[in-house]
Amino acid sequence: MRLSELSEKSGVKTATIKYYLREGLLHPGRRITATQADYDERHVRRLRLVRALIQVGRLPVATAREVLSHIDDDSLGRTIRLGAALWSLPHGPDPDEEAPETATARAEVERLLDRIGWATSQEIGSLSPTYRALVSSVATLIRLGYPCDIDYLAEQAGLMHQVAVQDLDMMETHPTESEQVEMAVASAVLYEPLLMSLRRMAQEEESARRYGL
Repeated sequence: MRLSELSEKSGVKTATIKYYLREGLLHPGRRITATQADYDERHVRRLRLVRALIQVGRLPVATAREVLSHIDDDSLGRTIRLGAALWSLPHGPDPDEEAPETATARAEVERLLDRIGWATSQEIGSLSPTYRALVSSVATLIRLGYPCDIDYLAEQAGLMHQVAVQDLDMMETHPTESEQVEMAVASAVLYEPLLMSLRRMAQEEESARRYGL
């Protein structure tokens, strides 16, 4: 398809597509003439992901480019490839290493991971921005005096594991590793807000069931 057709099919303006091409967010099309290129469904799919990263995830172009570079790095194994792409996405703040609660929070997180058997997360540890964000969240709960019971956290982790199983099941419906990692990254950007909305709606429903309107 020509650039105009790609624009019509993807819903992205031609000027924006040209900008994405210049910034390395979109692979060049197959050159036909000096001024024309041919595009295919891979470009439509990539444009969908770029829009999710920039318009929904509000990632700067440089960060989006980094995420996409990991997705396209077929020298990596699938788990490392996925992890590198997800690590490039924005996360919560790192823990304040000077705060007295941080050491306690880190110990609690280690207890949690040991309890639920998430050995990979333990092995990676503070290299992972997700691990650091979890430690920071637990430290905040401790500092503010909110309950942070390990049984509760373990139960929540179990629910999140069920979500992860569904995510990877959906990811594996795509034929190539690049498409699978693309789907996982899109899921992180688009479906996490959806899960938050469903959680809050579920709280409203359970409140109405227990206490009435």
